[in-house]
Amino acid sequence: MAPTYSIETLLSGPRGKIVAGIDEVGRGAWAGPVTVCAVVTDLSPPPAGLTDSKQLSAARRAALVPLLESWARGIGYGEASHTEIDTVGMTEALRRAAHRALEALPVRPDVVILDGSHDYIGSPWPVRLEVKGDQASISVAAASVLAKERRDAYMATIGCEEYAFGENAGYPSPVHQGALATHGPTAHHRLSWSYLDDLPQWRHLKIHRDAAVGEGQISLFG
Repeated sequence: MAPTYSIETLLSGPRGKIVAGIDEVGRGAWAGPVTVCAVVTDLSPPPAGLTDSKQLSAARRAALVPLLESWARGIGYGEASHTEIDTVGMTEALRRAAHRALEALPVRPDVVILDGSHDYIGSPWPVRLEVKGDQASISVAAASVLAKERRDAYMATIGCEEYAFGENAGYPSPVHQGALATHGPTAHHRLSWSYLDDLPQWRHLKIHRDAAVGEGQISLFG
């Protein structure tokens, strides 16, 4: 089923509250930042074929980007780097990235639709959690496409060809895992991640944070 405006319409109410849809990408990667995108629309029909980014081919996602940019009322991006993730943990890194995305919007939303079952945004925005929100909500679907395209494009520019970041975007593909075993982590890798536990020759590089922060890895393949 294609996403609709049913959630946005419910949340905007008779007063026409501004609703933003949010999605993130990069949570389960071993290298690179986590990227969050926030999208506000005017409830006009979206570009044809818009849906969850995971259901679209790379070519279709790329073709949608300029269409989404000209259609959306507002788009905001926020990121937290790999070093920030190592320092504060993934939950806090996601919160910071989401706040940066929301604050980058040209209009301030009154309420946020967040893809997933965990509110990592918090105050001051009221949040509506929506599992598989990128399949149900048009604004979240747009955010999912834009976030993925932005992060993928960045990962393709950072070099380290033997790790194939241009293809795997820092996720643990066989090529990526093989390069790690041979060459160890790059300057772009998250050194607090548990993959280092399985690499004895590089295990000494692992960063251990205060137990109150935790390991920061919400989900390896999230």
